[in-house]
Amino acid sequence: MSDIEWLGETDEAVVWDGRPRIQTVIPAVVAAVVILAGAALVAVQVNQPLFALVGVLGVVAPVWSYLRVVNTRYVVTTEALYKKTGVLSRNVRRVSLDRIQNSTLSQDITGSLFGYGTISAEAAGGGAIRFQKVNDPHEVRAEIDRHLDRDEIPGTVEQWTAVLEEVRALRAAVE
Repeated sequence: MSDIEWLGETDEAVVWDGRPRIQTVIPAVVAAVVILAGAALVAVQVNQPLFALVGVLGVVAPVWSYLRVVNTRYVVTTEALYKKTGVLSRNVRRVSLDRIQNSTLSQDITGSLFGYGTISAEAAGGGAIRFQKVNDPHEVRAEIDRHLDRDEIPGTVEQWTAVLEEVRALRAAVE
């Protein structure tokens, strides 16, 4: 996890990091094969070998899809969720855990069969962050929920006892 230089200097501890499954490029690869085969077939049929060069453009889709996957990173720290994207540029989105109101996990049939899914977290004041097609989505969501600290009340029992005594003193002074 030390290769997360884009996270910068922070006191946050990384508790999970990942990226979309590399298998998400498969549809683009299939499309490229179909385009290449179709262009080659048309080039042979019309007797124009240069037309086959059009099929080379089909290679762009899987290459771009691969670059998008390897340049996307998801990180859960003790303080926030991060999503870094970008092939030619970098876009980093941060949502503090204390702003998260709801998280959802969704899996289509192939995600259920092969163990991947999408985690969405909605933030207070608008906005959301999505970790798309990650491995073990139940584990990732549980890790996020573990760090939300929704059941903890700030302060100690002694501090709250002091507050209660102060409120009682104010009430007595008003009455």
